Amino acid sequence: MSGLIGKKIGMTSLYNADGQALACTVIQAGPCVVTQVRTEEKDGYEALQLAFGEKKEKNTTKPMLGHFKAANTTPKQKLVEFKFFTEQHELGKTLTIQDIFQEGEFVDVVGKVKGRGFQGVVKRHGFGGVGGQTHGQHNRARHPGSIGACSFPSRVFKGIRMAGRMGGNRVTIQNLRVLKIIPEQNLLVISGSVPGSKNSFVIIEK
Repeated sequence: MSGLIGKKIGMTSLYNADGQALACTVIQAGPCVVTQVRTEEKDGYEALQLAFGEKKEKNTTKPMLGHFKAANTTPKQKLVEFKFFTEQHELGKTLTIQDIFQEGEFVDVVGKVKGRGFQGVVKRHGFGGVGGQTHGQHNRARHPGSIGACSFPSRVFKGIRMAGRMGGNRVTIQNLRVLKIIPEQNLLVISGSVPGSKNSFVIIEK
């Protein structure tokens, strides 16, 4: 499965031939450097490790400095392995948008959702609250209500929807069309939205 590491720039819109505005996301994809080549004989599986984003040498550990030196490249911020790469590439080779993607094809984008902190059941699970504020109801409008039985089973079942931390999880959005490629600036314009905040790392696979 071929792909690149990128950074989410933001959202904009493009117009199609019928004059309809299409919401799309701009991603700076690559250039990525091949920092390790996994083989079946040595590692038990085949994969390519790609690196993206510049990182200061003083903020990089010595083992990682040696890892990047072996690939003849500078320290990078993000490392991702891609299994089942369509083509074989040598250590230290730089991959760009034009090497992987074409306009009109469909890709999958993996990112980390924005963290929303500790949220109640209304926002986290779409609960409707406990009803009105009459008949003795006081400050209960957005509460979860009853969460379990009394004498039997005398416990709360695992997995019940309750308040808790929301967001911050890894999400994959599938089948997003590549609307435009701007190779001079390493920009990829993809239809729809992708998870993550601005300047967050994403993985584009096809």
